[in-house]
Amino acid sequence: MAKRSFPLAKAYTLLEPGPVVLLTTASGGQTDVMVQSWHLMLEFEPPLVGCVVSPRNHSYGLLKASRECVINIPSVEIAEQVVACGNSSGRNVDKFERFGLTPVPAKVVGAPLIKECFASLECRVVDTGMVAKYGLFVLEVVKAWMDPAHKEARTLHHRGRGRFMVAGETIQLKSKMK
Repeated sequence: MAKRSFPLAKAYTLLEPGPVVLLTTASGGQTDVMVQSWHLMLEFEPPLVGCVVSPRNHSYGLLKASRECVINIPSVEIAEQVVACGNSSGRNVDKFERFGLTPVPAKVVGAPLIKECFASLECRVVDTGMVAKYGLFVLEVVKAWMDPAHKEARTLHHRGRGRFMVAGETIQLKSKMK
């Protein structure tokens, strides 16, 4: 079968960057939870993450002001809460309260961890050079947390228009190249 032309506006559905995360921010007595799927690892050590946050999001102002956040990684078990957070704005609602998420104080940054997520990465902004043009913050992970009961968590991956792929099977392949 020959390949067919694919709409450019849907190209993102073919090349998603990783699991959907819940980005928590805090500043000036306000907290927010933002559903985020446009992120990428930039470096191993120190661990650096590129994270796109639009100025249209309530979290944008909180992240710019505090220069800290937590990347919380949910599993499929809380998928409905994740989608509900993504379909509301922190300007109008306390997402922790409304969607039954439990804020847990972080050890290094001011933004909270989310108890219901199997992993959390406390981060500090280390580069804002591409924020004005692309909304791309470079974050350094300064503390990482993982629930040992979820070593093989099934994560959500956004495919666009309310569709998600669930990942969770790990395979190991041995390289035959020398």
